[in-house]
Amino acid sequence: MAKPRWRAPLIALGVVLAGAGGWYAIAQLAPGDRGVAPIDSSSNYEVTGVQVDVAGKSADEARTAAWRLAQRKGWKVLWGRMHGLGPDAAPGVPDSTLDSIVAGIEVEQEQVGPHRYIATLGILFDRARTGEMIGSTSGTPHSAPMLVIPVEYDGAGPVTFEQRTSWQKAWARYRTGQSPIDYVRPYGNGPDPLLLNIGQSRRPGRLWWRSLLDQYGASDIVTPEVYLQRRFPGGPIAARFVARHGPDGEVLGTFSLVAPNSAGLDKMLDQGVKQVDDLYIQALNAGSLKPDPSLTIEEPDTPTDDLLPTTADDPLASVISGIDQNNATIQLDTADVAALDAAQSALKSVPGVQSASVQSLALGGTSLLSLSYNGDLAALKVGLQARGWRLEGDGATLTMKRGGQASPPAATPAAPPSAQPKP
Repeated sequence: MAKPRWRAPLIALGVVLAGAGGWYAIAQLAPGDRGVAPIDSSSNYEVTGVQVDVAGKSADEARTAAWRLAQRKGWKVLWGRMHGLGPDAAPGVPDSTLDSIVAGIEVEQEQVGPHRYIATLGILFDRARTGEMIGSTSGTPHSAPMLVIPVEYDGAGPVTFEQRTSWQKAWARYRTGQSPIDYVRPYGNGPDPLLLNIGQSRRPGRLWWRSLLDQYGASDIVTPEVYLQRRFPGGPIAARFVARHGPDGEVLGTFSLVAPNSAGLDKMLDQGVKQVDDLYIQALNAGSLKPDPSLTIEEPDTPTDDLLPTTADDPLASVISGIDQNNATIQLDTADVAALDAAQSALKSVPGVQSASVQSLALGGTSLLSLSYNGDLAALKVGLQARGWRLEGDGATLTMKRGGQASPPAATPAAPPSAQPKP
């Protein structure tokens, strides 16, 4: 189930209601300048490709009858899928019951006439209500939250969220509720184009990844890539898909698809998303889709008074022993990532410091660190001063700056002896 962070205001959504009895088409996202919000991140069951052809006295009557027929067909397909049987084995369910468990109907393709309705529909079933009727599937393993950075290569070069791409739209259209992979899909607006660019997807350093994953509420990264090749104007479009995982871009699988022309591009990309998801599911079942341990900062347990480590060559260890844990927020000028890394290393090297994690990152400005330490503030300041840093302030908010050991005051020169008259 996707949990996007950097929540931006949702662009206008149009919900089309069609008659009584809870009929409606799913929300369609209005286009914007940048970014595509995921259309559906719920955990509904979905049955696609339901074909109907119904005649009626009017277009509305034909559509209503066709949608009811699609519900019945969709229920049979879903029941058979969940029990490993054919659709004909599904028990019959009254239309009133289907009305209560169907969450929505998606129009994939339709032709409307004065007395006839022909369409291909997708049926969404509410998971909570439908689960009581078809049985539980809670034994399916689920992944850790995975931040999705879709990369598209189409002529000029790679693009992630710098502009809206067909690949990003395909991932926004994909319904992740039925996948055991917990995708975190950014909208692509706000700071996303700056933070989740092609350079970041190739960055091996873990410090910056940790900050990003914390901001987006994820534990790991997946980078699905598509390479598009247009053979000639108006002709076929060949696509090669690559499923990458982790900060080092480990390749889990590749495959190729071909669209007959530009009109079939979206359909091909939708199929590509589904097959990429299948590759990630296979890796999850094989036990290889696990978060990189280097992306996780594990907080050590707070030691008890009699188990606190002591270091013979560090006099601060004896001072810290037996003192309760304290928390503070540290303000730090961070011109670049190296400055942040140096400050965190200095803090963690002081005896008694349990953690020094990034609370708010502002490169070129003032960042905030969350500090947890055992000992009093005076001992912490002494420890940092010995490491070339100084800690200013008292209480829960402190300021950390370069320059620890203060230069000793210059000795005052002795006054020259007063002139004495010669005897």
